[in-house]
Amino acid sequence: MADQLLKQAQDLFEGQIDFEGQKLTELFSTVILAVTGLLAFGLGFMQQNIWTTLWIGLGGTALTFLVVVPPYPIYNENPENWLRPNSGIAGAGIEVDGKKIN
Repeated sequence: MADQLLKQAQDLFEGQIDFEGQKLTELFSTVILAVTGLLAFGLGFMQQNIWTTLWIGLGGTALTFLVVVPPYPIYNENPENWLRPNSGIAGAGIEVDGKKIN
């Protein structure tokens, strides 16, 4: 039972995401930061208030953190199938263009 809980905690805190998830988080962070940056600048300029700009920018940064940092399941929908090691010999059993490499 303790091993199961430890495994769940480890999976939660490791934060593994796949390559497609990495691209998705990069897109989310770029879009959220760009939109909130433009919004912060526009509203701060219209009100002539630097604090408005700073607080909206800080809120956008916090929102980006909440969207991007936790390893949500949507970020691990395309896991990679890695090759299993079968021996200590480098290149054992690998074929390139129909030729075996030893």
